[in-house]
Amino acid sequence: MISPPSLIEGDKIGIVAPARKISREEIEPSLKIIKDYGFVPVLGKHLFDEENQFSGADTVRAADIQEMLDDDSIKAVFSARGGYGSVRIIDRIDFSHFAEKPKWLVGYSDFTVFLNHVSKNLGIKTLHASMPVNFKDNTVDALNNLFKILKGEYYNVVWDTVKLSRPGKAEGIVVGGNLSVLYGMLCSNSFPDTRGKILFIEDLDEYLYHIDRMMTGLKRAGVLKNLSGLIVGAMTDMHDNSIGFGKDAEEIIFDSVDEYGFPVAFGYPAGHIPGNNPVIVGSQATLTVGNISEMSYK
Repeated sequence: MISPPSLIEGDKIGIVAPARKISREEIEPSLKIIKDYGFVPVLGKHLFDEENQFSGADTVRAADIQEMLDDDSIKAVFSARGGYGSVRIIDRIDFSHFAEKPKWLVGYSDFTVFLNHVSKNLGIKTLHASMPVNFKDNTVDALNNLFKILKGEYYNVVWDTVKLSRPGKAEGIVVGGNLSVLYGMLCSNSFPDTRGKILFIEDLDEYLYHIDRMMTGLKRAGVLKNLSGLIVGAMTDMHDNSIGFGKDAEEIIFDSVDEYGFPVAFGYPAGHIPGNNPVIVGSQATLTVGNISEMSYK
C-alpha cells in the first residue's frame, strides 16, 4: 500500500463538499484551526453551492474534487462534512493523475465511499478522521493525532477493553468506516475486499433493527467470516422502536460474528464523537485485544 507524502508547514489543504451542503459560518472555525497547525486551507470553488440537500449538483461537487486531485499544489484534501452524496459522484472522478501523485484524502461518515474506493482500487492509504465541520467540537487529542499522521507521524491507539470484546491478536490491512455507507456499497467496486483484513465500523442515528439488518446482510454476503479482526467504534445516538429490539448495537454486532474466532474490539475511540481518532484505511496494522486493547499502525 502506498502512503501519501507527508505534509510540511505551509502546505495547502483543499476543502471540498462531496455530500451535504455547508455554510461559510459552519466551516469558518476550522479554517483558523488548520492555519494554527501551520497549513493553508483552500476552499473548493463550489463549496457553498446548494441544490436541495446537496452542496451543489453532482457535476459541480465532482468538479471540485477533480480539481483538488489534479492540482499538485494541494497536498491533502478534506471532506468538509458528511451527510449523503459521495456515492453519487465517485464514478465521475478520474483518479489517473492522483494515482501518479497521491495525497491524503481525509474524512469519515459519508466519505467512507472515497476512503475505501481509493484504498482498494489504487492501493493508496486514506484517512478516516474528523472533518472541518466537526473541528470546533473535537478533542485536542483527536485533532493532534489527525495532523500528526498528515505530518508522517504514525501512532498507536490504546483504550480500555469494554464488554463483549473477544481477546486475541490480529494483523492485517485496515478497511471500513461507516456501517450504513459500507452496506450501501455492497457488490460495487468501491466495497473493500475484507478477506484477512481488520474491519472497522461505526455509525450514527440508526435504528437498532437497521444495525441488525446491515450486519446480517454483510454476514450473508460472506463479508464477515474471513476477517482477521473486527474493531467497533462509536455507535452514537441509536434508536429503538416502541416494541424494543431487545439488544443494543454492540450486542447485535457481536451476535453477527459470534461463531467466528477472530478478535473483536469494542469501544475504539473513533466515529461520531468528539474524540474521533484517525483510522488509517489501507494501512497494515496490529490489533491486540486483552485487558487493554491496542491498535498499532505500520
